[in-house]
Amino acid sequence: MEHTQQKALNALEPYILLSKSANSPRAAADLVTQATSAPNTFVFAELLQTPNIQSLRTSSEEYAPYLTLLEIFAWGTWSDYQSSSNLPSLSEAQQTKLRQLSLLTLSTTPSNLSYVHLQDALDLPTTRSLEDLVITSIYAGIISAKLDTLHQRVDVFSVAPLRDLRPGSIPHMVSILEEWDSRCVSVLGDLEGQVREVRRKAQEQRKREVEHEKAVVKAMGDVGDGKGKLGKRGGEEEGEEWEVDERGVERLRGAKRGGGKLFGTFGRKLGGGG
Repeated sequence: MEHTQQKALNALEPYILLSKSANSPRAAADLVTQATSAPNTFVFAELLQTPNIQSLRTSSEEYAPYLTLLEIFAWGTWSDYQSSSNLPSLSEAQQTKLRQLSLLTLSTTPSNLSYVHLQDALDLPTTRSLEDLVITSIYAGIISAKLDTLHQRVDVFSVAPLRDLRPGSIPHMVSILEEWDSRCVSVLGDLEGQVREVRRKAQEQRKREVEHEKAVVKAMGDVGDGKGKLGKRGGEEEGEEWEVDERGVERLRGAKRGGGKLFGTFGRKLGGGG
């Protein structure tokens, strides 16, 4: 797209040089006609700024409209041309170019790219004429787009920087950019908040996992040391506990009550001891 812009600037250069010798209103008006009809001339700001072209503003009613015409080619649209009175008639080449430039401007609003809307805005009688205009604009490097014949719309991917700025449009552009910047800052703040929340939850989850792993390791260590308590059995009295001895045999711990002595005595009797 930048190549297209440079190509357009190069194409306008000869007419800027010729404007220095266009000392009469008629010569200046003829130069406007030539510049807007020539192939590849799509930007006109530098030509507009030349003194001899600007002098058309104060010339006769016959030639003053040529300055308005050049301004429409610079930043206006086909609708602007149709709504203005007393403008010079356009050749076929000028009509095609102004419609192409108008299509470029319309492409900045994707919601207005239906066939119906474009045909109305560009004053094109048929769908085929619209499609031909879009195709020629694509080949000229004005837009990058495709025709969606199924949904009857034009899908534009990018546009060339070929339109000049309308006088007084910079403050409006600055306002739009400031609003866009504010939205970006707001979205960035929301994203940063979400990132912090994700990190916080991840840290909490990791902390729970570490605590769980420690508890599992401690429990396995207690069992390995022979100290794992197996809990009360049905019918046990208060204070009775079971433990695993060094041979892996489960026995009742009698240290906390007198039952230990009873079992010891009973054992000796069974063994025949006195």
